[in-house]
Amino acid sequence: MGDALLYVVLPIHAAQFGVSLAWVGVLLAANRLVRIVGYGTIATLARRLGPRRLALAATTSAILSTAAYGLTHGPAPLLAARLVWGLSFAALNLTMLAYAVADATRAGRRVGMSRAVSGFGPMLALTVGAWLSAPLGPQGIFVALAAATAAALPLAWSLPDLPSAEPQRRRSGIPLPSALDIWAFGLGFAIDGVFVLTLSMLLGGLVSAGSAVVAGGLLLALRRLVEVVLAPLGGVMGDRFGAGRMMLVCGLALCAGLALIAAGVIYSGAVLVVLAHGVLTTIGPVLAAERAPAAHLERLAAFATWRDIGAAAGPLAAGALAETMALPALYAGLTLFMFASLLLDLPGLLRRTNPPAKDRP
Repeated sequence: MGDALLYVVLPIHAAQFGVSLAWVGVLLAANRLVRIVGYGTIATLARRLGPRRLALAATTSAILSTAAYGLTHGPAPLLAARLVWGLSFAALNLTMLAYAVADATRAGRRVGMSRAVSGFGPMLALTVGAWLSAPLGPQGIFVALAAATAAALPLAWSLPDLPSAEPQRRRSGIPLPSALDIWAFGLGFAIDGVFVLTLSMLLGGLVSAGSAVVAGGLLLALRRLVEVVLAPLGGVMGDRFGAGRMMLVCGLALCAGLALIAAGVIYSGAVLVVLAHGVLTTIGPVLAAERAPAAHLERLAAFATWRDIGAAAGPLAAGALAETMALPALYAGLTLFMFASLLLDLPGLLRRTNPPAKDRP
């Protein structure tokens, strides 16, 4: 909850946190950057400690990092808090997925439900939390959110232990990408990076600047809502029809949405992108786990790492490319890249790895 609200509060109240606007960008990006190099280590810790102990440690550090937003002042302590949160998120994300895919026959619906439930925290922070930031102050609200986050500790304590698997050899550095990881990179680059950054710019060509901000904000809010609503449905459909086939259908829909934006059909294209992305957030991790049942933590970590690399590179590239080429041409290039990455993984997407329904317990 604290991470979601920080994106709204920190840019407006940077001076009260003791940082410059330049530092705002560093602080908001630090948690994603540390995850890129930290996921492999977190996956190793998950195997050594077990997901339950790792969840307890990550929950505790998440509470402390949220409290630090409200209790510290200046770049150094806030940067430390953001780095701690980045590693906490990596651990929480991996443990959540580990529990969800533990039952392979219902992995899709379990991942979908976990995505939906976890989405309510940021939504609550961005609504009630934003409203309470006025009476509590821009830093006081984070102390309150830390107290609210403490409710997760007994939940983490109550988690069951998962059966231990054969330890995997640790890989140093960033893992080499598989075809699915290339898709994950493209998804992070195109949607989490370029689409989010350029949406208001696209709409600015259709309406006034003020209306573009409002419309862009509504579309991005719709994106979170769609993930909450469609993630469980996408998971159920993935279990029923196969995660690979659902990835192919929703991936083609995503490409169609990007192509519509490139053709100037902004609103319809953006809505189609948001809807397809809401299902893909569930299907991708399920497919990654299916393809490496004996090393699903490492595969999930690699998938998340390459998506984060794309999401970190997307805004940087979009800012530079938007100055040198027209946005329709940029979106046409994104369409081609995403379509090519689907074709690259086509044999794997068409191969079903889930057991058929009649064989399920």
